[in-house]
Amino acid sequence: MIETIPPIADTLQKFMVENAPVRGEFVEISSTWRQVQARSDFPAPVQVLLGEMLSAAALLSANLKFNGAIVMQIYGDGPVRLLVVECDADLRLRATAKMVDGAAIPEDATLQQLVNVEGQGRFAITLDPKDKMPGQKSYQGIVPLDGDSVATVIENYMLRSEQLDTKLWLAADGQVSRGLLLQKLPTEGGIVAPDTDLETWNRVSMLGSTLQTKELLDTDIQTLMQRLFWEETLRVFPPQHPQFHCSCSREKVGNMLKMLGQEEIESALKELGSVAVNCDFCGEHYDFDPVDCAQLFVVDAPAETIIPGSDARH
Repeated sequence: MIETIPPIADTLQKFMVENAPVRGEFVEISSTWRQVQARSDFPAPVQVLLGEMLSAAALLSANLKFNGAIVMQIYGDGPVRLLVVECDADLRLRATAKMVDGAAIPEDATLQQLVNVEGQGRFAITLDPKDKMPGQKSYQGIVPLDGDSVATVIENYMLRSEQLDTKLWLAADGQVSRGLLLQKLPTEGGIVAPDTDLETWNRVSMLGSTLQTKELLDTDIQTLMQRLFWEETLRVFPPQHPQFHCSCSREKVGNMLKMLGQEEIESALKELGSVAVNCDFCGEHYDFDPVDCAQLFVVDAPAETIIPGSDARH
């Protein structure tokens, strides 16, 4: 009997540099990434951007101290109109992209050529609490696209919006998405950090900077950690395991249709006979016939908030 070996779970590994306010995380996402790609056929440059955002969302979400989701979006003014990744507190991920129909995308297209042709591209991070208090809204920060890579854009956002020195190294292809995050933690009470802390941060950041894209794609995270930081004393925490999950449901799609209004829904029914919605993230199909649509408006209950940016953000 041949024993089958189970696939290696996607992994996020946190660590701290001992006696210094420096934390880090490695992430390796393969199974989840393949599930995201199974729903769409993205050109290679778009695939790379979305894969890098997938790792970045997991890395940032792992440090959040609230029960909710982080939604990372790039709004584009080029052939790619939207890249969106969502990651919740349990590291459950989903992602999708929207492109201009028929757009020709060169194999070597850059971030600027894909989403910032006219300089109108935007980067947004939304923190969406799971159990909102009455009147509570999601927090959203939106900034211009400042940088020539996903990693640089996020580093600049974190420094501008969160006042946190953050370094990111991201890489993705059709098989795997990996990333490394390093962050210099603020000192308590605004006390100026000792010179030794700054030296440690500079040294660890320099070690991270030696990481090349090919090395990041070809090497598992345990090997990368040993290879880069073998001279550092690290406190390593139990690994976490990202996974694919889509939170769409018939109820949420119904709420989205209610927000469009009864008049628009009735107009669509006259033209099409039914209203069909496909989830951009998982491909699930939802069909509402005239009876279903009528029931949506029997009780005028407030609809659930939908984060702008996708037809299926529900």
